[in-house]
Amino acid sequence: MKLCVVGTGYVGLVAGTCFAESGNDVICVDVDQRKIDALKRGEIPIYEPGLEELIKRNAAQQRLTFQTDLPDAVRRSLICFIAVGTPEGPSGEADLSAVWKVAEQIGAAMNDYKVVVDKSTVPVGTAARVGEIIRSRTTHAFDVISNPEFLKEGAAIEDFQKPDRVVIGHRGERARAIMEELYKPFVRTGNSILFMSPESAEMTKYAANAMLAARISLINEIANLCEAMGSDVEDVRRGVGLDRRIGSAFLFPGVGYGGSCFPKDVKALITMADSNGQTPRLLRAVDEVNTAQKGRLFEKVSQHFGDVEGRRFGVWGLSFKPRTDDMREAPAVTLIEALLAAGASVQAHDPVSIEVARRLFGNRIVYCDAPYDVLRDADALLIVTEWGEFKQPDFERMRGLLRQPVIFDGRNLYELGTMRQLGFTYYAVGRPPVRAE
Repeated sequence: MKLCVVGTGYVGLVAGTCFAESGNDVICVDVDQRKIDALKRGEIPIYEPGLEELIKRNAAQQRLTFQTDLPDAVRRSLICFIAVGTPEGPSGEADLSAVWKVAEQIGAAMNDYKVVVDKSTVPVGTAARVGEIIRSRTTHAFDVISNPEFLKEGAAIEDFQKPDRVVIGHRGERARAIMEELYKPFVRTGNSILFMSPESAEMTKYAANAMLAARISLINEIANLCEAMGSDVEDVRRGVGLDRRIGSAFLFPGVGYGGSCFPKDVKALITMADSNGQTPRLLRAVDEVNTAQKGRLFEKVSQHFGDVEGRRFGVWGLSFKPRTDDMREAPAVTLIEALLAAGASVQAHDPVSIEVARRLFGNRIVYCDAPYDVLRDADALLIVTEWGEFKQPDFERMRGLLRQPVIFDGRNLYELGTMRQLGFTYYAVGRPPVRAE
C-alpha cells in the first residue's frame, strides 16, 4: 500500500518505519526541513533500540522516504496518518492545533478517496472534528479512522510489529477493509484487531494509560505507607502480584512516572471529565500522588543530611525510563532542580540521555561519560533510572570513590542484606533503611 505519515516524532517515525518494513511504500512528512535533511542522511532524532537499522534499510530500498511537501505526499497516498504532537495545554487539555492544521492541509490536497488516520493521542471527538475540517475543503470521498498507538519507549519496534491488539475506530466498511489489510502482517500470531467506533477507540488509549498510571501511583502510595509502618514493599509487591487477578506488571515502586504519555494523558482525561460534568476523583489522586512521589528522593536526602548546600551528589539515570533518551516529565529533572535550588552540586551519568540533559540543564551540572566518574568525591549516589548497567555494580569500587558510603535508590535495585553486609547506608522506596555502623 501507499501511505504517508505526517509528523516524524516518536510515534510517526516508528509507525512509518514499521509499515515500510512490512513492504508498504511510506512517505514521512515533517515541517522541519533540518529534521527531514538529517533523516535523509540517516541521522535519527530519537533513541529507540533497533529503529536506526530499520530506517536505513528501508530508506536504502526506497520504501521509506522523507520530505516536507505534505500536499504531494497526500496525493501519492491512499492512507494518510496524522502523527503530530498533542502537547499539554495550559489547563491540562490536549493542544490539537497541529492536528487541525494537518487536517486542513490534507483536505485541500485530496485528489481521490483517502483514509485519514488519527495516530496521535487525541481526545474523544477528534475524529469527528477532523472529518468536518476535511469535508469543508474537499468534495472527494474519505473516511477518518482512529487508530491509537500503544508503544512502550525502549520496546516500540517489537510492540508495533507484535502488538497485543490493534484498535481501529471506524464507521465505513471500505476503510475498515483497508486498515485490516494494512495490519494483517502484524497480527498473524492471532492477536486481535478490535473494531469499534472512533469515540471508543479514542477513549481506549486514554483509559489504558490512566489504568497503568493508577497502578504506579497506588504502589507508590503503598510504598510510602510501608516506610511509615516498617513493612517492606518488595515483599508486599510480590505477594500482591502473584494474585492472578492483579498481576505483577506496573507494580514496581519508585520515584514516579514520567515520559510523554502518562502525565499528559492523565491530565487530559481529567480535563475531559471536567468538561463533561464528571468528577474525576481517582484521576486527580493519581496525578497528585505522582507529583508528590517525584519529590520523595530529595526529601530523603534532606532528612539524612539536613542542609545540603555545598554538598555534591552523583546521579545515575536521567531519562524517565531505561532504553530511551526521553526526559519529558522525568523524575530526574525534578530531583536535580531541587538539589540545585538547595545549593548542592550535581554530577550525572546516563547511557543515552546526556545530550538531552545538556539542553535542559546547560552548564548547571557536570556530565560524566562513565557511571563511576559520577561517584568521585560525591557525598552520596542517587539512583533515578533503572538502567541495566546499574544493577550489578562494583560496590567496593563505589565505596572507594564516594566521600561516604551513602546510596539513595529510587528504583530498589539492591538487596537490603547486601547493603548492610557491605557497610552502606542505603535508602530505598518503601523499604526499611539500612544504616552503616
